[in-house]
Amino acid sequence: MSTLSRRTLLAGAAATGLAAAGAPSAHAAPRRRVPMTREGHRVVIIGSGFGGGVTALRFAQAGVPCLVLERGVRWRTGPDAETFPHAMSPDNRMFWLGSTPTIFGIPASPFPPYTGLLEQVPGDGMDMIVAAGVGGGSLVYQGMTLQPTEDLFNATMPEQLDYARMDRVHYRRVERMLRLETAPDELVGSPTYKASRVFARNVERAGYPLSKIPMPIDWDFALRELKGEMKPSYTNGDCALGVNNGGKHSVDVTYVAAAQATGRVTVATRHNVTDVAMARDGRWQVFVDRIGADGTVLEKKIITTKALVMAAGTANTTKLLMRASGKDQIPDMPDGLGAGWGSNGDRIYSWTNFADDFGMPQGGPVVYGSREWDDPALANTVIQASLPPLPNIRSTMIVGYGVSSGRGRFVYDSAKDDAVLRWPRDADAALAGRIHERVQKIAGPSSMLIDTTAAYPSTWHPLGGASMGTVCDLAGRVKGHRGLYVLDGALMPGTTAACNPSMTIAAVAERATDDLIANDVDVVF
Repeated sequence: MSTLSRRTLLAGAAATGLAAAGAPSAHAAPRRRVPMTREGHRVVIIGSGFGGGVTALRFAQAGVPCLVLERGVRWRTGPDAETFPHAMSPDNRMFWLGSTPTIFGIPASPFPPYTGLLEQVPGDGMDMIVAAGVGGGSLVYQGMTLQPTEDLFNATMPEQLDYARMDRVHYRRVERMLRLETAPDELVGSPTYKASRVFARNVERAGYPLSKIPMPIDWDFALRELKGEMKPSYTNGDCALGVNNGGKHSVDVTYVAAAQATGRVTVATRHNVTDVAMARDGRWQVFVDRIGADGTVLEKKIITTKALVMAAGTANTTKLLMRASGKDQIPDMPDGLGAGWGSNGDRIYSWTNFADDFGMPQGGPVVYGSREWDDPALANTVIQASLPPLPNIRSTMIVGYGVSSGRGRFVYDSAKDDAVLRWPRDADAALAGRIHERVQKIAGPSSMLIDTTAAYPSTWHPLGGASMGTVCDLAGRVKGHRGLYVLDGALMPGTTAACNPSMTIAAVAERATDDLIANDVDVVF
């Protein structure tokens, strides 16, 4: 493969959300006086993704008013909308506050600062790619919504969560809210889904199990694209940075919309939390910058609350709590804070096939997957993901993830006032080896694979840092700190049992809010 085509392929992988955005840079604004205001609220929720969205809805339904702080913006979609950036023509909407992007070391032109979709959180040995906006990671995730089996769940999660009840009650709630469906055969049989069909055939030839992946998608939108009723968004794979046509049941249009419809939830966008602290009276203080589209600070707020729910995502929740602990703004935090971090075993490959022409464009998002879940030690899932509209380079993407046994930890640096992830080299070597073996067998001998995760160690599925059992109880209560809760990926024990995290994070939050409504509402807050 020529240098040009290799770079084109890797750039396409990055644009699908399967590679990296660049590191954010601070926006320098002229000195001016910024007003300071103070507010009080019964419950403050930091973040509006799977954890924050669930919490806001269930508290509101129980009669508890909530303020949701979201650093990003609301991304409204609809047929033929141009809300989200396009993968192959990136602009400043793609990056959180003016990051200067590089894609596998290939420099790109800097963009003006904007409160955009993606942020790269650098670490020592592993970077995390995180999202911003109402709906959090659900805006840009491919949408795979998988529930682990009981054996796999109990082998990786605390058994006290009670899988039988989770299966009967909480996973089912998530399933209904996200309106899960698998892709219809009519769509999969259409010309632009050839890559999906080749993957399915090769999985079965390799002797592995094959199944369609449940997705939070109204596939009628994609079928309407086939009929020419809407311009392509699904059927050309241009859906990795948000689906412009709509039809994706992301958290903003499901949980958050339902929460706001109760009249008890206020979502404050472009409210960037800089610090959290314990007040002298035992309540919680949240220090917030209300920012403009370019990151300019328009107002500073100090918000006081009896109940603070940390749902800012694994990276930002952990960082905020570790900074508060490091500066003694929240004293006596549990010793396990910052530890137990896992990557969910993410591996991302480009697959160039010399035997079959995948064609271009490639329909998306994910249609098929292969689950190898019998052995909890190496349980993994492998799926095919489309490339965005590119010249035909006979390539597509394969993604694997599984039970990550390797663990990293965040370390607080007082000089920088920041907590940085430290990830041991080859921490998940056994799992990575098993995924690689499976991917090679599926791709077949007439193929070339590029392990992009080996080239750039990163994950879209960071988990842990304030894990249940060590830092929090099973309902997200931070041990020893009345009214402080963690309800997002940071609560997970470094893995979500060979599934991408979304469904389990939401189901655990569903279970937790049941407990908190029964025992903490009108008692703690």
